[in-house]
Amino acid sequence: MTVSLCVIAYNEESLIRGLLDDISNQTYPHKLTELVFVNNGSTDTTPELFSSFAKLNSDFLRVCIRSQEKSNQAHGWNTALSNAMGDVIIRIDAHARIPHDYVEQCVKEIENGETIVGGGRPCITQQKSDWGNTLLAAEECLFGSSIMGYRRKHEKKEYLSSLFHAAYRREVFAKVGGFNENLGRTEDNELHYRMRKAGYRFACCPNISSNQYIRGSFRGMVKQKYSNGFWIGLTLFVCPGCLSVLHFAPFFLVLGLIATAVLAVRGMAWLLWALIIAYLIFDIAISVSALSYNGFNRTKFLLFFMFPILHIAYGIGTLIGILGAIPWRIKHPMKKAKAAIRRVKHDVRNNTIE
Repeated sequence: MTVSLCVIAYNEESLIRGLLDDISNQTYPHKLTELVFVNNGSTDTTPELFSSFAKLNSDFLRVCIRSQEKSNQAHGWNTALSNAMGDVIIRIDAHARIPHDYVEQCVKEIENGETIVGGGRPCITQQKSDWGNTLLAAEECLFGSSIMGYRRKHEKKEYLSSLFHAAYRREVFAKVGGFNENLGRTEDNELHYRMRKAGYRFACCPNISSNQYIRGSFRGMVKQKYSNGFWIGLTLFVCPGCLSVLHFAPFFLVLGLIATAVLAVRGMAWLLWALIIAYLIFDIAISVSALSYNGFNRTKFLLFFMFPILHIAYGIGTLIGILGAIPWRIKHPMKKAKAAIRRVKHDVRNNTIE
């Protein structure tokens, strides 16, 4: 069974070396593995790292490198899919790490009858410091991230609504097509929604795992949460079915604060205080529980202040996204996005390894 392992990257020179080492050390036969690297308009040494890897690893079935002008993730992944020729297609983020048997375990599960497989994807940090561990605690905690099942390791096989760093039988993309290039951040939500509607199931397997690097600074994390929320707001007007009510929890918090602040001006301040106190109870409880995550250190007391900032940034992003959705839809018509989805479907159906 041939495998296409796909990676897209934009200015990832500080992290991509580790992933390239992981790829070169995969136990699955290299002669059955093709690599599809997409340089998404990088201005650092990422393209050179891809080229150097290709020269030093000629034992792979094929190393395909494509370069394009800076575009969003969805366009980059569509480029990778259009060039992938394997029976199994695996998507790995550039700022990730995978164990040496990752491809082998994915293929094993697919050979056993699964169509889409993956595993837990806990976060890791580059910073080997107290502050790095605090950022990691903020990202890994349910209060700071999400309840998505793929974020944590699993003891037994479970079927989830989505997976990260997943492996797909080629037929999946041949049937549902590629990514909606109008979307950013939420392109996985929309694609996996179409896959579920087509009858496919996402098997989260205990023998498969990978890791994702978190943002290296709190400022970067806040910016990421705002962007995530912004795209949730826009996606609501494109594919509401691919979102859950939990995606809007920070948005409801921000709306509640705005509404109760208005009522406070009119003499009903108790509502505002009730909301703040209720939130702070959860904030204190979760912050205390997170103090011991990955070892205690004094900077973790800052989690009490970090969680509200992250939630409000996400909620404001969602609000801005919702308010700007109509002009955004006019500027980004679905006709062009659907054409890209169909183009990938055509390419996947017709590309084969000779």
